[in-house]
Amino acid sequence: MTHLRLPSLMLLAFSLFVSSSANSLAADSVKLVRSGDTIAVTIDGHDFTTYHFAKTLPKPFFSPVKAADGTLLTRPIVGEDYKGDHPHHKGIWVSVDEVNDIKFWAEKGKIENRGIELIVADGNPAKLKVENHWLGEDGNAVLVETTAISIFANRMLAYDISLHMVSGDVHFKDTKEGLFGVRIAESMREDKGAGIVTNADGKKATKECWGQRSAWVDYTGPADGKTVGVAVFDHPQNFRPSRYHVRNYGLFSVSPFGEGAYSNGQEKPVSDLFKKDSVVRLRYGIYFHAGDAVAANVPSVYQQFLKAE
Repeated sequence: MTHLRLPSLMLLAFSLFVSSSANSLAADSVKLVRSGDTIAVTIDGHDFTTYHFAKTLPKPFFSPVKAADGTLLTRPIVGEDYKGDHPHHKGIWVSVDEVNDIKFWAEKGKIENRGIELIVADGNPAKLKVENHWLGEDGNAVLVETTAISIFANRMLAYDISLHMVSGDVHFKDTKEGLFGVRIAESMREDKGAGIVTNADGKKATKECWGQRSAWVDYTGPADGKTVGVAVFDHPQNFRPSRYHVRNYGLFSVSPFGEGAYSNGQEKPVSDLFKKDSVVRLRYGIYFHAGDAVAANVPSVYQQFLKAE
């Protein structure tokens, strides 16, 4: 009887293994749910972030961004009449100043969403594609931004940005105000004596990392009694190595459009002129993590970013 029961026991064990594996994979799922002019992003059923793209906004953005336990990782936005410093620092965003002399970063120019598609609404990664029109004073698009955003269960987002010059030649002047940015939680700020900034080349603190080129920069600090961090990634195939605008008050961004501005004039300013119908592709990543850069294995997640499609 023992020998007859053995195959059944093995089959039961295999079934339990398959079921357990399936549940484990399901637990790693990222889910996107659209409601009006927002897309809610959850991971394992927990709120992660929300994409806001209403036409009434000066630009689309993700906000707030949360850890699995609900810890807030970005500075909160208190309504559209927010009166704190730099009210244009909203969650995670894409914009830059001095595009045909229009200051999109400072929200003097409008970036309007004209299309959004959920490519993978439930998976790891989940994927969405957005079409944002960067409008000139006449209301017509100076350029059209098409961005594919992949969101992974480990809280890494990979941005694949294409800027299409649609109305004519487009001039990007040298500026430090751009391009892919996040405003971290206030408690994590370096100027509060808590934030720790490091980069892939071993530099430390905003004083050493600001304006530098690097594969990645990490900003770690306390939030709700825990150590959390945010890493921003540059892609080696961008048309120019980007520099980091990482500040002690919590601004954290990366841009290829500031050779002179980011080097405090030590490098010659570079003004880029892109011809009508040309397309500029830029890829960046951002990783929200528990612990510091070492505990979160930021270099390994950077390699994940490089393989993202």
